[in-house]
Amino acid sequence: MVRKEKTTTGMRLPPQHQGLEVKIPSFFRCPISLDVMRSPVSLCTGVTYDRASIQRWLDSGNTTCPATMLPLPSTDLTPNLTLRSLISHWSASAASCSPVAGSAAFFAGPSPAALVSQVASSGADPSAALRELAAYLSDDDVDEFEKNALVGAGSAAETVASVLRRKGEQISVAGAEAAVRVLAAIVALDGIEDANKRRVAAGLAVDAAASAASLARVLRGGSCLEARIDAARLVEFLLANAGAEAKVAVAESSELVAELVRLVGPVDEKGGLDKKAMDTGLSCLAAIAGSRRAARADMVRLGAVPAAARALQATTEPSSSAKALRILESAVGCAEGRAALCKDAEQTVPAVLDKMMKSGRDGAEAAVAVLWAVCHKYKDRRAAEAAAASEGGLTRLILLLQSGCSAAARQMALELLKIYKVNAKSCLAGYDSKTAHIMPF
Repeated sequence: MVRKEKTTTGMRLPPQHQGLEVKIPSFFRCPISLDVMRSPVSLCTGVTYDRASIQRWLDSGNTTCPATMLPLPSTDLTPNLTLRSLISHWSASAASCSPVAGSAAFFAGPSPAALVSQVASSGADPSAALRELAAYLSDDDVDEFEKNALVGAGSAAETVASVLRRKGEQISVAGAEAAVRVLAAIVALDGIEDANKRRVAAGLAVDAAASAASLARVLRGGSCLEARIDAARLVEFLLANAGAEAKVAVAESSELVAELVRLVGPVDEKGGLDKKAMDTGLSCLAAIAGSRRAARADMVRLGAVPAAARALQATTEPSSSAKALRILESAVGCAEGRAALCKDAEQTVPAVLDKMMKSGRDGAEAAVAVLWAVCHKYKDRRAAEAAAASEGGLTRLILLLQSGCSAAARQMALELLKIYKVNAKSCLAGYDSKTAHIMPF
């Protein structure tokens, strides 16, 4: 239930001005907290709330609009820039007529530095303070210099990262998710200096195994898909910026790899794929596959091959295709990976051929490496027949030869041509006897 509106803000003023009453337009107040909104956002119902308040409502498992009690088909939060501008102008005007210095005195809660101190306190639940920090960092009205100062000199990055290094019983999933939101905001903000962003990776790498376990918990039990994507982006950032020891710890976390595979896969009962979730999951798996060869058997066991193959067939983005092909290239380096790929060779092999010239040079060379391993080196009959029967497969191999590929890729492509027969007229034809009128020599 939404509380009855008040008309003054005495409790929000500093002690020396507690007796003052300030007239506040009712629509500046958050319907939940009744405080002046710092970061107004609107739900799909059209009602505007302060971001921190509505996020707490949603994080508690509620699926209705607190003002209208209507069910929410979407929990997306849209910034209300017009209202935020009005509040900003009003607070500036009020400050000029008040003995209170600065607009923030009317509605600002604890300072960002105080919030960081609350997070650092081991005896308190950091969730509320972390949500406030996330709202602060996401507020476009906050100066970038202040955000950088908080992340750097204020040690916010290291302090929040330490939350994810706590053991499972010491931090709830909600608390870990709130920490992920803060760190993901730091990494994503253009205004944060690269040196300060790297503090996030350094903080997580102090105990990469514990950090990986917390990120896996958020990936598994996060309150929404966006939170799971944020956790995966932190995994990717950690792999890109941490040292070799931390990368090994992440790659060896079976629970984390399993959740990344799940992120790539269907996100609803109808088998639908989410573009952002799929691409982020592929990025992480490709990075793990490239960082530690020993991890590929575990990735295969956890379902990375069908997940990458499914993504390969679903995506039209060259970058996503290239990531999926790199995962498959790593997988076919072990017998389990080749078996998983060849199990559905009739679907997987044509998909690899189809994306060969649609995923950039890296993707093309990964594709030819996959086909060469299963069709030529290990001579899997199902894979060879599927490649030879694929419409346009021969053409794509020849185009690859003409594309200026590496010497290794060129040699593999030439050897793959042997799976195609040569007819009496010296024209190459596939096993299905459909002639491709292209001469490779």
